Amino acid sequence: MIEDEEQPRGELTVRVQAMPSDRNAAGDIFGGWVMSQMDLAAGIRGAERAGGRVATVAVETLVFRRPVKVGDTLCVYSVVEKVGRTSVRLKVEAWARRYLTTARVKVTEGVFVMVALDDEGNPTPVPPSSEPV
Repeated sequence: MIEDEEQPRGELTVRVQAMPSDRNAAGDIFGGWVMSQMDLAAGIRGAERAGGRVATVAVETLVFRRPVKVGDTLCVYSVVEKVGRTSVRLKVEAWARRYLTTARVKVTEGVFVMVALDDEGNPTPVPPSSEPV
């Protein structure tokens, strides 16, 4: 069951359960923990597209829509929106599957920009892809 009418956009990239050690004083999961999972997803998907090492260069937007609770499974989806000369721009969505239910809600969304790096850590061109971006 999906509480939101919309569906996740992109490829499931990271899936992890929120644990008690990830919560804040109010009992919800830290926004920083959620952002970290989203950054991991952007790094995975960005590296796949760039064919090598990437680093986060910017988080253009990040909107927290609903809290994540202890026990929820955080499912992070990512999609490549644009490829520049040395960068990959990704739309990242975090959805929570509520603990012990089938309910799923979008909790956070953002746009992450990754830069492709060579072996010395310098920006390097992203190779062309045969897949449409």
